[in-house]
This record gives sequence, C-alpha cells and structure tokens, in this order.
Amino acid sequence: MRLQARNGVDPIAERQSAREALKTSRARALTFDDALDRYLAGRANEFRNPKHRKQWRTSVETYASPVLGSLRVEQIELAHVLQVLQPIWHEKTETANRVRGRIERVLDFATVSGFRSGENPARWKGRLDAVLPSPGKLKRVQHHRAIPWKDLPGFMVELRKREGLAARALEFAILTGTRSGEVRGATWGEIDLKEQLWTIPAKRMKGGREHVVPLSKPAVDLLKALPRFEDVEHVFPSTKGGALSDMALSALMRRMSVNATPHGFRSTFRDWVSETTAYPHEVAEMALAHVIPSPVERAYRRGALLTKRTRLMAEWAKFCTNPPTGGKVVMMEARHG
Repeated sequence: MRLQARNGVDPIAERQSAREALKTSRARALTFDDALDRYLAGRANEFRNPKHRKQWRTSVETYASPVLGSLRVEQIELAHVLQVLQPIWHEKTETANRVRGRIERVLDFATVSGFRSGENPARWKGRLDAVLPSPGKLKRVQHHRAIPWKDLPGFMVELRKREGLAARALEFAILTGTRSGEVRGATWGEIDLKEQLWTIPAKRMKGGREHVVPLSKPAVDLLKALPRFEDVEHVFPSTKGGALSDMALSALMRRMSVNATPHGFRSTFRDWVSETTAYPHEVAEMALAHVIPSPVERAYRRGALLTKRTRLMAEWAKFCTNPPTGGKVVMMEARHG
C-alpha cells in the first residue's frame, strides 16, 4: 500500500475497484444451462403447446448441454458450437439445424441481457456457413407414401368395412384433407354441424393460424353417426377419454396391409385436384392449410376461397364415395403434403 501511495495510486480506491470488478465478473458468470432456463421462462407464452416447449428444451439438453451446459456464456466460442453440431450435422441434419437455431437464440438472449458480448458463434450467415455445408444440400426429403388417387375409391370401400373410431377418424381425415393430428385432436366445440364447418384453432394448426374446413355431406353424415359420450369433448376419443394416440391410424393401415401413411392422403388429394379439376392452385393450397406466400393475395382471396373450397370438398367427397373402377391398390411416393 505504501508502494502504491508512493507511485501515486490510491490503495483504497484500488481495492474498491478490484471488489467491483469481482462483483461484475460474478454477475456475468451465467452458464449456458442457466441462460436456457431464463430464456424459456421468458418465452413461455410463445410456444403453441407444452409438448412443443418440452421438445424445444429436450433437443437443446440432449445435444448442446453436454458440451455447453456448464460453460459461462461469455466463454462460448465457435469451436464449442462446432463440437455440438459436427457429430450430428450429416446424419441428423434437420435436428442439428434446429439445435443450432436454438443455441443462437439462447446466446442472443445472454448478449442482450449483458452476460456476453461480441458475435454470436451459433449464427449461420457469416459464421457457421463458412465451416459447415448448407442443410439444404444435405437434407434427404422423406416423402409420405400415398395411394394413387385413382385407387382411392377402392380403398374407401375397404376402410368403411372397418369398425372402430380409428377407422372413422381416418375416413374423416381423408374427406377433409386434414392432418391426422388435427383430426385426432378435434373437439365437438370446434364443429358446427348446422353450418357444416369445422374451425380448427390456431394453437392446433401446424402453421399457427386458424383453419376453417368446409364439411361435405359424407363428412357431416359420418359425424352424426358417431357415438357421443358424456363429459368427453373429443370427436374421436381413446378408451381413456382423451384423444386417439398418434399410432392409431398408422396401425389401422398396417392391419389393412396398405403400405401408405395417413399423411399421404393429403398428397392423394392434391394430385386429384391437379389432375382432374380446374380449381386454381391457391384453392387447393388453402384446402390443405398451406400458406399462400403473398399477404395481400391471402387477404384478397379469403372470402371467395371458402365458397370455392366448399365446392371442392363436395366434389372430393363424391369422388371418394364412388364405386371403385377395379384394379389393385398400388403405392407411389407422395410429392405433396
């Protein structure tokens, strides 16, 4: 202290400065796992459902936390992120890219919160794109197997011979062109039999937007014939009262010895529209709840399309319920869905 004083340094101020530096260092000592917890706590309302939130966390904890979890966020560099991604980038490209994006968000949160500074090492453009191949060039498209549209009436005849709610749920999914998850989660409160409309809330849609489905007469007749159970809100409930499991429809198709997936019927529908009707592209896309790119076009066409989609689904149902023309059910690779 005497030496500091002789050199013109205030020893008391120096000690206070050291203490403040230590406090600052401790305050910035946030680990990646702690940052993950804080980030998710602050974003709880942004997730569509608890399952999505759990999947988000699980993917990060599975692949990133073993490497980054105990590191302070200010210590994490490009080499650490590569240590997470490189082992899975080629074999699990889609998962790896999602994990990359989630690491990026957590580190962005840490930076804005004052726990780290500098470039985000998990950012793709200008960072990881220089050392990892583009996901688009690695990803292998897995098509959903689908029945050719010409063979669908024959399949429907066999399907209607099957008893049970799984068979009726699959039939309803085909008639409405919807995803199996949307059908399995359907509740009676979403369905207006008088107006012949099924309104799927945004929280249950893949795109996060409400989807109104026109119900054809065969679809309405199917719903009216279903058993109703007291205190059970689901249209196609499981034996325990909740929604059918995600394997119920797939298992049904295996029992029918059909090498296709429930989702593949959306491809069958799309091919039928393209090859046998004159409906515009956007009508078919909106029937499948696909996004029309232009917001202006979406707003302009919203009213007219419901009328057109109502006619489209009526024609589709008529085709589905026509007697088969004969021929063996042959499998194809889905091109849409």
